[in-house]
Amino acid sequence: MSIKISETLTFECETGNYHTFCPISCVAWLYQKIEDSFFLVVGTKTCGYFLQNALGVMIFAEPRYAMAELEEGDISAQLNDYKELKRLCVQIKKDRNPSVIIWIGTCTTEIIKMDLEGMAPKLENEIGIPIIVARANGLDYAFTQGEDTVLAAMAHRCPEQKILVREKRKIEDKSIQELISSLTSKTGKKPVESIMNSKNKFPLVLFGSLPSTVASQLSLELKNQSIHVSGWLPAQRYTDLPALGDGVYVCGVNPFLSRTATILMRRRKCKLIGAPFPIGPDGTRAWIEKICSVFGIETQGLEKREQQIWESLGNYLDLIRGKSVFFMGDNLLEISLARFLIRCGMIVYEIGIPYMDKRYQAAELTLLQTTCKKMCIPMPRIVEKPDNYNQIQRMRELRPDLAITGMAHANPLEARGINTKWSVEFIFAQIHGFTNAKDVLELVTRPLRRNNNLENLGWSVLVRSEK
Repeated sequence: MSIKISETLTFECETGNYHTFCPISCVAWLYQKIEDSFFLVVGTKTCGYFLQNALGVMIFAEPRYAMAELEEGDISAQLNDYKELKRLCVQIKKDRNPSVIIWIGTCTTEIIKMDLEGMAPKLENEIGIPIIVARANGLDYAFTQGEDTVLAAMAHRCPEQKILVREKRKIEDKSIQELISSLTSKTGKKPVESIMNSKNKFPLVLFGSLPSTVASQLSLELKNQSIHVSGWLPAQRYTDLPALGDGVYVCGVNPFLSRTATILMRRRKCKLIGAPFPIGPDGTRAWIEKICSVFGIETQGLEKREQQIWESLGNYLDLIRGKSVFFMGDNLLEISLARFLIRCGMIVYEIGIPYMDKRYQAAELTLLQTTCKKMCIPMPRIVEKPDNYNQIQRMRELRPDLAITGMAHANPLEARGINTKWSVEFIFAQIHGFTNAKDVLELVTRPLRRNNNLENLGWSVLVRSEK
C-alpha cells in the first residue's frame, strides 16, 4: 500500500501547560559568552533555589551572576528597592568591576510592577557602569527565550552605524571608481562586475549566543565565500558590541530569537536575512547560500564541503536510518533538529514546539518541506503548545524509537520502554555549523548505542510494550 505524501505541513495547536525550565536559566550560558558581564537575578527564594540546583555544577567556575532575593517587605512595598539594588551593584563593582550589569527580572518583579527600567538609568549614572534590564521571566513559552530577551535589550545599547555606513559607501564607491578608471586606461575594458562581487558591500552582523570556537567556525565558513562578518550579538566582550543601523544586514543562528529579530528590524532599522539555521550540514549550507545570495555572491565549493561532512557521518547514519523520533517540545530547536534528522533518514512522527513564530522560521519551514519531499516521507505534524498527556497517548500508539523531551518526562517514558534524550542537552552542546553535525548525532544516538551495548553484553533491554 503506497503512502500519500502530504504537500504541505500540518499545524495544530493544543492547550497544554508549559513544562520547561524557567527562562532565567539563560544566565548559565550567557555569563560564559559575555566575559566582562555580571548578571543579577531579581526574584524570590524560589528563583534562588532553581539557580542553585540548575547551575550548581558550575560552582568552581567563579560564575559572574548573583541573586537579589526579594523579602516580604519588598513585595509589600515597605522597603526601598532602589537603595538595596544600589548597595548590591556597588558591591558587584567593587568585587568584579564588570563592563555591564544585567538585571534579570522574574515573575515576581512583573506581578508587583517593580520599576526596574525606571531605576536602572539613574543607578547607571551614579555608579558609572551600564545596567541593562531584561525581563526573562517564567511567563515566556520556553526557557531558551531568556536569551532572546537579553539580546533584545542589548540590541538597544549597540552603537549607531547609520552615518558610518553612508560614509563608508562614499569611500568605497570613490575607491572603486578610481580603480576602474586605472584598469580601464590600461586595458581598455571596464571590469565592473568582478570588482563589485569581490566582497559584501554592507556590514553583516550575526546574532545568537554561541561558544567562541563555534562562532569563529561560522565566520570562517563565510569568509571562505568572501563574506566578512562585522560583528556578533552578543560579542565576547560587552565593549565590543557591533554597530547597528540603516544599511546593516543581520542574520540569526538560533530559532528562538524572534524578539531580537523584531527589535533589530523595527527599532534599529537593520535588514534581516531570513535563512534556515546552521544546524546540520544541510542547514549550514542553506544558511550560507542565503547570505551569499543577498550579497550577490556565488558560492564556491559549498556542495563538496557538505558532501564531505555527510560522508564523515556514515557510522551514525547507518545506526539511525529508518528509526523514528518524537519531539515533545521544549527548547524551540525542534523544527531545525527534526529537519536535520529527516535528512539523516529518520522518521519524525510529531514535532511538538512550545511556540511557533512562522515569520522568523519561514525559511526553516520551507527547508523542512523540501527535505521531506526529497526523502519521500510524509510531512510531520507540528503541534504548538502541545498537551503532554495527549502526547503520551500518541506515543503509546506510535512506539517511537526515540523521544526528545524535557527532563520532567524522561524517566516516566524510559519506564514505559521509550528511549529518551533530554532536549536541554542540545542547548549546551555545540551543534552549529558543518564540523559540529557529529555532536548532534552523538546526542541522538547515545540512547540507541547504549541499548546495543547492553544487548551485546547479554543484558536484556526493557521490553518495549506496556502491559
